[in-house]
Amino acid sequence: MSWNSLWFSLVVLYLSSAVCSAKEEWWQHGVFYQVYPRSFRDVNNDGNGDLAGVIEKLPHFKDAGVDGVWLSPIMKSPQIDAGYDISDYYTIEDMYGSVEDLKELIRKAHEIGIKIILDFVPNHTSNLHKWFQESEDNNEDYKDYYVWADAKGDGSPPNNWISVFRGSAWEWSDKRQQYYLHHFVKEQPDLNYRNPKVREDMKKVLVHYLDLGVDGFRIDAIPYLVEDKELRDEPRSFNPSATPMDNDYLEHIYTNNQPETYDLIYEWRKLVDDYTAQNGGDARILMTEAYADLDHTMPYYGTADGSTKGAHFTFNFFFISNFNKNISTAHDIARIVYTWQNALPSIYTSNWVLGNHDNRRIPTRLGVENIDGFNMLVQLLPGIAVTYNGEEFGQEDGEVTYEQGKDPSARNRSIFESASRDFERTPLQWNDSVNAGFNAGAEPWLPVSEKYKELNLAYQLDENVLSHFQIYRKLTRKRKEDATKSGTTDIWAISDDVIVLKRSYINQHTVLAFKLGWHGNTEEETVYVPSIKAKEATVALTNVGSSYEIGSVINPQSFKLKPHESLVLDIVC
Repeated sequence: MSWNSLWFSLVVLYLSSAVCSAKEEWWQHGVFYQVYPRSFRDVNNDGNGDLAGVIEKLPHFKDAGVDGVWLSPIMKSPQIDAGYDISDYYTIEDMYGSVEDLKELIRKAHEIGIKIILDFVPNHTSNLHKWFQESEDNNEDYKDYYVWADAKGDGSPPNNWISVFRGSAWEWSDKRQQYYLHHFVKEQPDLNYRNPKVREDMKKVLVHYLDLGVDGFRIDAIPYLVEDKELRDEPRSFNPSATPMDNDYLEHIYTNNQPETYDLIYEWRKLVDDYTAQNGGDARILMTEAYADLDHTMPYYGTADGSTKGAHFTFNFFFISNFNKNISTAHDIARIVYTWQNALPSIYTSNWVLGNHDNRRIPTRLGVENIDGFNMLVQLLPGIAVTYNGEEFGQEDGEVTYEQGKDPSARNRSIFESASRDFERTPLQWNDSVNAGFNAGAEPWLPVSEKYKELNLAYQLDENVLSHFQIYRKLTRKRKEDATKSGTTDIWAISDDVIVLKRSYINQHTVLAFKLGWHGNTEEETVYVPSIKAKEATVALTNVGSSYEIGSVINPQSFKLKPHESLVLDIVC
């Protein structure tokens, strides 16, 4: 059954008994927090965030209830694409610090029980990487490190493949007199994983950082790792909104999610498992990025029976790619949860993602008033919760002009507002001091949002005042209390605008009731919790501005929610 044919209002999710009976690993119920280093905290006041800033803020992660911190790329790079164009895998980018800074971060994080995950970018390198320079020079040792192809008879590119960032995915090299493939900008040539030497070199990179003490890797852009050997043209997608320059003008049957790509992930999983077995300690993990349909996403976990293992988890992007406040309803929330959970073999662990560095921030995308409700949803669903820095206190998109923008995917002024990822990457808003506490006054690489005087973390640190951050803290603590309990999870869309989630542990139930307030649903609505006979529920947590008091008792059979209101209830029956 295809994704598009599914539409469910009632969902019952049974937590895997295999997971509950087996030894729990640290990551299986973890809260993973993505740090965008360049915008996180700038200690040396040069306008760019740094590792020293991440070290300084380790107490914040601990206070927030974070288990693992994932750093977007920190390896040496000319920064054409925000560090996703690596020129040396073994060197830390100067703006972030040194390998000694990374070691200190790992050591201090481990001292307080926090794991460190690095972004690993294997699909491509920078064109300034020595491997590419040697390959372009036709040096025999590196000749086939990248995907090269001859021009057609008329001098045009080898085929019709289109870059993610628009236009041909091929760039001509005068030096080599061939085209090279780049799925992203032309300064990011694609590595050739049909070459065993490339595979071995990339494994050495992984081992190098494992030896430094990192706890795992987020693997970037995995669908693009291997392409069709015959370089066949891709067919039209017939997307009515796509132009011939757009990536989605074609159906990517020869450039995305090839069988050999899955094999690569399985190889890397074996490497980290073997490393853990040989060196002891907690599991080192792989988490993978793939914007793909379910049929192509699930194999990144491994085979359905677990005989071959892939990533410990591959990001569940369906709340990003299949969810939009302009057209979606509560039924879509239930459908996304149901469809993902039922596609995932019970031996694997779910994960829930609502934001990252490539997508507009949650308050901007889903409504400023809904940040608490969506944080509740992500934290209370079973499995792994992923937080993009700033989501814990409700940071919104920043304001960036075309002239200030840095994103290579939005170099064309006409698409800047719709395509730029700069808005979600503006500096973190720590307090109301100069530059929101990001640094001591140097001009930041992207402008600080104008909203920082009213919206910043410092204003939300008082534990006696209910704020977005205090709600987030209470949620992560509740996750840890409930993490190893065996039970079931149910989710219902009881109307177009209200979602009800219930986690049950024998006779104890944790319930989320959340009214989206979308599509003109501005009236108060009577809500109930299905499949509950109890007449009393205790309000454990509310959103900011709720009419309910924490600790009050209500009837779960009938209570009212205002638009954007969200409640967490404790029920014993």
